[in-house]
Amino acid sequence: MSGTVLVVDDSVMMRKVVLRTLKMAGVEFDNILEAGDGQEALGLLRENVVNLIMCDINMPVMSGLELLQKIKEEKLAPGVPIVMVTTEGSEPQVRQAILAGARGYIRKPFTVEHIENNVKPLLVA
Repeated sequence: MSGTVLVVDDSVMMRKVVLRTLKMAGVEFDNILEAGDGQEALGLLRENVVNLIMCDINMPVMSGLELLQKIKEEKLAPGVPIVMVTTEGSEPQVRQAILAGARGYIRKPFTVEHIENNVKPLLVA
């Protein structure tokens, strides 16, 4: 797939896992942007056009939920699918994220099948 993916997570290792799992699911992009928190992601979104955002919820500086709110306020990335990557115990936050504009979510740990079932359909819509 051409375009750009933005992966937002405070763990470098988790960003690599997300990118590797996307690739294994056949979801590859020409360009990859990575951010360690919502504030850094916001700066990247102000300067780049992206086609998919994979975002953790719990991060320092600016959480994924705060990032969603800022994206909405600044009208950044209109129509771009945002998929939250969450931990098992964050169900209320997932509901908040969907209400704030996220189009989907996957739980850590996730598999290639989770990407195929929850991310790929968002890219063809």
